[in-house]
Amino acid sequence: MDEAMRKRLIEAMARTVITHAEELTELDRQIGDGDHGLNMKRGFEAVLEALPATAAKPLPEALQGVGTTLVMKVGGASGPLYGTFFLALGKTMPDTPTAATLAEAFAAAVEAVKARGKSQAGQKTMLDVLVPVAAVLSAGGEGLGTRVRSQALAAAEATRPMKAIRGRASFLGERSIGHLDPGARSSALMIAAVCDAIGA
Repeated sequence: MDEAMRKRLIEAMARTVITHAEELTELDRQIGDGDHGLNMKRGFEAVLEALPATAAKPLPEALQGVGTTLVMKVGGASGPLYGTFFLALGKTMPDTPTAATLAEAFAAAVEAVKARGKSQAGQKTMLDVLVPVAAVLSAGGEGLGTRVRSQALAAAEATRPMKAIRGRASFLGERSIGHLDPGARSSALMIAAVCDAIGA
């Protein structure tokens, strides 16, 4: 995990979020307050600005740097939640991760998001992507990147029939059913971008 790879992975995530900002905002307009895409774009533009300095650091510090930027720059609930994820990921991730240590760090980061958001999988949130992806990582095996990518995108799509129980969408009750959760979608996009960037 050299500097060039750290730069490539962070940049892939950031550019994917920025590219899909309008889509994420439109999803949030349907069941939220319509600012998810714009907030995430602002946060990841700041991540890109800091990228040379961030990528020069060891992986744990680089991840925590991304988390700190997102906490400071992304508004709404997304900033604290995504920030918490990256901060926890960096806290647990070794400088040179293996499949096993990546799975452990990802699982710890998911637990941190659960605690911060007081939420669980099945409530139509980003956890509906993060939890099944953590399970695939923990299982390991051949073709891991491809399976992680597929699971992330499928899990986001699976939030459509769910009724929102946490977050702003929960105020809609039954009317939240039939809509893709924007947080789940942004999580899936970032995970897919990382898998693509490492050639998985």
